[in-house]
Amino acid sequence: MSDPSTSSSGKVAVIGAGAWGTAIALLMAQKGLEVALWARRREQAEAMLAMRENREYLPGIALPANLQPTSHAAEALEGAALAVVAVPSRALAETLAPMPRAPAYLSLTKGLAHTDCGLTRMSQVIAEVTGVERVAALSGPNLAEEIARFQPAASVVAASDAELARWVQKILSGPSFRVYTSNDLVGVELGGALKNVIALAAGMVDGLRLGDNAKASLMTRALREIVRFGVAQGAQSETFYGLSGLGDLIATCTSLHSRNRGAGERIARGATLRELEASKQVVEGIYTVKALHEWGQRSGVEMPITEAVWRVIYRGEKPLEVLSALMGREAKSE
Repeated sequence: MSDPSTSSSGKVAVIGAGAWGTAIALLMAQKGLEVALWARRREQAEAMLAMRENREYLPGIALPANLQPTSHAAEALEGAALAVVAVPSRALAETLAPMPRAPAYLSLTKGLAHTDCGLTRMSQVIAEVTGVERVAALSGPNLAEEIARFQPAASVVAASDAELARWVQKILSGPSFRVYTSNDLVGVELGGALKNVIALAAGMVDGLRLGDNAKASLMTRALREIVRFGVAQGAQSETFYGLSGLGDLIATCTSLHSRNRGAGERIARGATLRELEASKQVVEGIYTVKALHEWGQRSGVEMPITEAVWRVIYRGEKPLEVLSALMGREAKSE
C-alpha cells in the first residue's frame, strides 16, 4: 500500500463535502497532502472553488490551495491512495457504486442499515459495494465545526488490518487532532452509530427542560444499553468506555453543535419525522433507530431507551409520556 504522506502524489480523496468530510479534508491538507474533496452537486463544488470555502456547511473557514473541490468522481479518485467516505448512510451504497475504486477506504459515516441478513455496518457496505477489503472506520467526539477550526480533539481509527489503522493514524494525526488505533472495528462503528440515537433522547430531555440529573441518568443507562448490545454483536466491552463510546456519547448528547441532540430538542417542540428528513444536515439517528428497531423485532433483544426513541419518532408518541414510562419500569439492581 502506498502511503500518501510519503508517495510522490501524496493524494487522498474525500467523498462527501458536508461539514464532517470538509473538516477531515482540512486536517489532511494541513499535513501537506493533496486532497480532492468530492461534492455530489456541481454547483456546490463550483462555489467552493470560486470562494475557497465551503460556505454551505462551514462558512468562514478558508480552503487551502492543496484542497481541491470537484464534482467529478474520476477526477477526485485518480491517483488517490485512500478514499475517505463521508456520505450519509442512506446514500452510501448508491454513491459509491458507480465510482472508480480506491486501494483503501476510511469510513466517517456513523450509521447502521438493516437488511434481510441483519444489521449492517458502514464498513461492510463499503466493502460489499466496492469489493475492496481494506476498510477502516474513524469515530470519536468529533464535532465538525470544532475540528475544522483546529480545536483540540481525539479520535480512534479501527481496522481488522493493523497496518491500515496505523497508516490512517499517521495521515490524520496533527497538532490539534490526536488519533488512537483499535482492532475492534465492530465496537468502534457501533459506538459511533448508537450514540446518535441516545443524543436524540438527550435532546428531548433538553427540549422538555427535565434537567441535568435526568440527562445524566439517561446517558449513563444508555451507555449500559450500548455495551450490552455491542458485546452481543461481538464487540469488546472496553471499546465503549473509550473515545468511540463514552467520549462520543458525551459530546453528541451535550453540544449545541450536535445535530442529533438538536433534532431531539426539535422533536420535543413538535417537529415531525418528515421535517427532520427534510433538514439540510442529515440526522443519522433517525435512520439508525429504525434499523435497530427492525433488527430488535427479530432478535428479541431488549433495548428500552432505543425502543422509546423509535416510538416517539415513528409512532408519534409524546416524548414526555415515553420518558415517564421509562422511569416507571420495574425496579432492578444496577
